[in-house]
Amino acid sequence: MTNEELAALILQEVGPKENIEQVTNCMTRLRLHLKQDTYDEARLKALTGVLGVNKAGDELQIVLGPGKAAQVTGAFKKLLAAADIPSAPVGTVAEAARSATVGNGEALHQAIRQKNATPGKLFLRRISSIFMPLIPGFIGCGLLMGIVNILIRYNPELGNLAPVRILAAAGSTVFWGMNLFVGWNTAKTFGGSPVLGGALGALISLPVLSRITLYGATLQPGRGGIVAVLLVAASGAWLEKKLHQWVPEALDLFVTPFLVMGIMALLALYVLQPLGGLIAEGIGFAATEAVRRGGAITGFILGGAFLPLVMMGVHQGLTPIHAELINQYGYTILLPILAMAGGGQVGAAAAVYLKTKSPRVRKVVASALPVGLMGVGEPLIYGVTLPLGRPFIGACIGGACGGAVQAFCGVGASALGISGLPLAPSTTQPLSYLIGLVVSYVAGFAAAWILGFTDPKEE
Repeated sequence: MTNEELAALILQEVGPKENIEQVTNCMTRLRLHLKQDTYDEARLKALTGVLGVNKAGDELQIVLGPGKAAQVTGAFKKLLAAADIPSAPVGTVAEAARSATVGNGEALHQAIRQKNATPGKLFLRRISSIFMPLIPGFIGCGLLMGIVNILIRYNPELGNLAPVRILAAAGSTVFWGMNLFVGWNTAKTFGGSPVLGGALGALISLPVLSRITLYGATLQPGRGGIVAVLLVAASGAWLEKKLHQWVPEALDLFVTPFLVMGIMALLALYVLQPLGGLIAEGIGFAATEAVRRGGAITGFILGGAFLPLVMMGVHQGLTPIHAELINQYGYTILLPILAMAGGGQVGAAAAVYLKTKSPRVRKVVASALPVGLMGVGEPLIYGVTLPLGRPFIGACIGGACGGAVQAFCGVGASALGISGLPLAPSTTQPLSYLIGLVVSYVAGFAAAWILGFTDPKEE
């Protein structure tokens, strides 16, 4: 099953072409906005390569996994752009697509998603979507920076070599331009012109601000970081939409951008950036002090609570917090702690594999475990531990124990969007991170083994 064939089969289920309003993707999912939900959910979930199907508000999310999501999305867009859309593959290829789904927890997954579709949680998802397009940059630059730092730590003389210095500079680029990228995506998400959002993000980062004095104090370029950019760009998008309604069409192209930049420049520097600065500094202080003062206890609580937070849908609000911590300190101290929840899942699933008498359950675990090791936990959560019940508690215990180790060692991460083994090079202490990850594996395994579970009846 090639990516092109899978895209054609998906299009066959959700089409025709006119039924599709928007196509996007994140790290692991093809995201579709449809005019009408005419697809057969069971047939979609049965396609080879589809790990799950979710409905979040008016968005259909098809879980494909890291890397594959982007490739299938690209193939899907090409099909939509074609004048004549080819029919889905038939014969042996189409028959091969109808394989068993990974796990039996999709109905439970969707019930949880529907329950979490409250205005507050949907707003958090909207904020989180601003950072989704940035994740490849965070991953690429974070891994590059982490590997260069490891090399220089091993041999400081390497830091003087031009290729190493170039790679180090490349690793910092996404963080250097973060305010521009966030401003662009924020304006786009809230219905404004992306370039105006990017310009406003650049405005509060300009070095020339250090020559301006307001309220008796010199302005600090970049103060407020991500929080200030979100406030400024979202406000700019709101103002732009209002101006489109008020300004005559003949003048709209010239007057609206002029007024948005002029009004928002003053509002940003007089009000929103100082406000964003206070909020951002409060977030940074609260997060770092909680880990510094609470140590292993804080890590235990956060690591153990993350999976329930995912189920409740409030984990979406952590993405801008991670980004702000990276903006302030160069790393987020929370991500390594929370990533241990995935390690607990791996350990608990391994215990299920060894203890179960069900060939079907073993097949599900064997399918989901490799991607779980790489930090993609959805197949394990909704296909293994959550449907079985007590292993999910074991996974939480494993995450708590691993989180305690990460907090005790003070491990930080300079990347977003990854966890599991791939996160290690991007951490400030790779060895300590790996030790904590092994602890989460072992604790999750032991807890799930002791708690036990009831094997599902074979059909």
